[in-house]
Amino acid sequence: MRILLWHVHGSWTTAFVQGDHEYLVPVLPDRGPDGRGRARTWDWPASVTELTPEELADADFDLVVLQRPHELEELCEAWTGRRPGRDVPAVYVEHNAPQGRIAEMDHPARDRDDLVVCHVTHFNALFWDCGTTATRVIEHGVVDPGPRYSGELRRGAVVVNEARRRGRVTGTDLLERFEAGGVGLDLFGMDAAALGGTEDLPQEHLHDAMARRRVYVHPVRWTSLGLSLVEAMHLGMPVVALATTEATEAVPPAAGVVSTRPGALVEAAGAFLDDPGRAHVAGRAARAHALERYGLERFLDDWARLTEEVASGAHRPGLRAR
Repeated sequence: MRILLWHVHGSWTTAFVQGDHEYLVPVLPDRGPDGRGRARTWDWPASVTELTPEELADADFDLVVLQRPHELEELCEAWTGRRPGRDVPAVYVEHNAPQGRIAEMDHPARDRDDLVVCHVTHFNALFWDCGTTATRVIEHGVVDPGPRYSGELRRGAVVVNEARRRGRVTGTDLLERFEAGGVGLDLFGMDAAALGGTEDLPQEHLHDAMARRRVYVHPVRWTSLGLSLVEAMHLGMPVVALATTEATEAVPPAAGVVSTRPGALVEAAGAFLDDPGRAHVAGRAARAHALERYGLERFLDDWARLTEEVASGAHRPGLRAR
């Protein structure tokens, strides 16, 4: 199958393109948000081909994977001449937790009979109102970076993109509580340098840097599920995380501490820093859980079934959200 998708979320796309299909990825000269093309900090297979908007107009593809409202509403048709769901089978992947009042969280693909909305977490499926549109949940999968954890540095790792701009959403304001409680943190991610952190590391180097820290700290208040958390667990890191959105499902008790009380998280992180043996035990539990629940093979199998269903039109006859 030939699948068109935009390179929006690097880690998710890296896992997705490991499947047995051909993948067409739009590219623009400036490699901006609508045309990033192939990843430059991840290793993608040769089955991923970059195409310009002009080339897309004449390209053959069997399915389009949409991830943003403007792809659904205008971009796909403008660049390919085909309307998603009408002229080409379509799946809308919802990566984000909804914003706004609970009663007003209408999904942009609400009440459509020509596509499927695929949520990356059960939390997303619970909170987004998709109306009568068919829905699925395919939880994250990541390319296993291997058990790299050493925990040699008595510090915590935090990975947040644009932490300064996103502020309370990503829990940036909570980081100083850890520092005040004796938990030194190293921040990684886009624009991390603005807060004294490290940014723009290739994934391979980022994983190595994370694994040297003794504990992974996930202070994010509102996100569907940060893939960096799943990657940290794959690395074999113990985790302390805010008990918001999908984190309570993602982190089992043996793998760390999940709480809505920042003070409890600071205390838990400090305990891991002071007890490397306990940190290693929790890290092994985190990795075992991540491999079982967020393994790449399960992720690709789930997507193979869904793409076949949508491409064949099996989702159309009288299907309702479930």
